[in-house]
Amino acid sequence: MTKASLPEIRRAIINVPSADLPDLCLRMARFKKENKELLSYLLFEADDEPEFIKRIKSEIDEHFNELNKNTPYQAKKGIRKILVFTNQNIRYSGQKRTEVELLLYFCLKFKKEAPFRYNLAIKNILVRQLERIRKSITTLHEDLQYDYSEELKKLD
Repeated sequence: MTKASLPEIRRAIINVPSADLPDLCLRMARFKKENKELLSYLLFEADDEPEFIKRIKSEIDEHFNELNKNTPYQAKKGIRKILVFTNQNIRYSGQKRTEVELLLYFCLKFKKEAPFRYNLAIKNILVRQLERIRKSITTLHEDLQYDYSEELKKLD
């Protein structure tokens, strides 16, 4: 079976009767966890982005509280898991402001609570995220750029 491209899928969806679209969406959501989570975000949380950010921040807090700090390997593995969770929710939102805000919060929690910061692999996680934030800040409005740049300076 060959996979159709996005333009082909878009054209096919236009031709599908509107009564059949909910069934197609539900069937698609059944197959992959990410599809279900994205659909949940679009239906229930996309309208209230600040509340979505607040919820994700509280979940990041919970993940950091549960972080296994016994060895550098386990700490790095847990931090990567938190970062994957954060990136997944950033992808659902698709907004640069949400990306910057969540990554800044992740880095702040990382600096406060991450063990073994002297470990090169763990340190590089923070360095890469700070670079990613700098890159994302440049795409925002000037006022937001200034505000987030000030927060970024506090982290450095």
